Amino acid sequence: MFSKDAIYKITIPIPYPIKDVNVYVVKGDALTLVDAGMKTEEAWRVFEHKLKEIGLVPEDIEQVILTHHHPDHIGLLDFFDGDLRVLGHRLLAPWLSHDVRFFDRQKEFFLELLKQFAVPESFKSHLDHLDLSLYPRNHPLTSSIQEGDEIDGMPGFTVIETPGHAQSHIVLYNEEDCRMIGGDHLLKTISSNPVLEMPYEGKERPKPQLQYNESLKKLLHIPISVVFPGHKDEFFDPHLLIRNRLDKQHERALTVLKHLEKQEMTVFALCKLLFPAAYQQELLFAISETVAQLDYLEQYGKINKRIENGVLLFSAQRRGDK
Repeated sequence: MFSKDAIYKITIPIPYPIKDVNVYVVKGDALTLVDAGMKTEEAWRVFEHKLKEIGLVPEDIEQVILTHHHPDHIGLLDFFDGDLRVLGHRLLAPWLSHDVRFFDRQKEFFLELLKQFAVPESFKSHLDHLDLSLYPRNHPLTSSIQEGDEIDGMPGFTVIETPGHAQSHIVLYNEEDCRMIGGDHLLKTISSNPVLEMPYEGKERPKPQLQYNESLKKLLHIPISVVFPGHKDEFFDPHLLIRNRLDKQHERALTVLKHLEKQEMTVFALCKLLFPAAYQQELLFAISETVAQLDYLEQYGKINKRIENGVLLFSAQRRGDK
């Protein structure tokens, strides 16, 4: 039987290169599911089977907490019947509303962005992550949670906001035993992509790499015994991993700077140079990672940016440049 206060991992298949995603069942004062996998029949069958192994059925789940809005973390909500309490960051709400206008605005934003980046029109199909069918529609956000909130039904767990991989990203932290359920914020063997998103408020595009770095640094001030991540195995000593991630990101940015010292480049040209294989299969992630390094270099005044015929062009800052 599943014991109280245990964190039970259920690994569910997803049709992405990473192959699977983790969701977690936590038995506190309420039976809580953290994250909800991908919206596929196969994922639901696996979820039901693994719940049965610990003596549970889906109807036992009282609430779901979502770490962020990406399709592989929210999709199975549609397979639950009846009332279900759904909690997450306030920016999750439109992704669960099935608001066609919201998704249309997303597509318009990305189409304009791809033009600025000089991405050929043949790559428009790579916006398939905005397909409404990937997102649940039967269980909207019941209530929002934010930094410092305690989780009803999960004694000891509080919310830490960690934007970067997603604008809506949160992690759940237990101060008593220093356990953290981390979503995709920090993974053991994979560097989380700082994914581009349209602005939810105002007109300026979020800069996810800069947000992600700050979210990582925030965790350096928190004692963490173990991280239960959204993909692959749990791990210990996350502070060492965080410092490594920050160092590696800085090194990637310096590689980008060396390319820009040789010539002025568009985002797409730089993306192809950095990710000669990945850009054809996973353009959004490759473009996001490219822009991440440009945002980082721009923050420190290392590059110049200009627009020519609606296309962004980047070059290295040289002595005498203003």
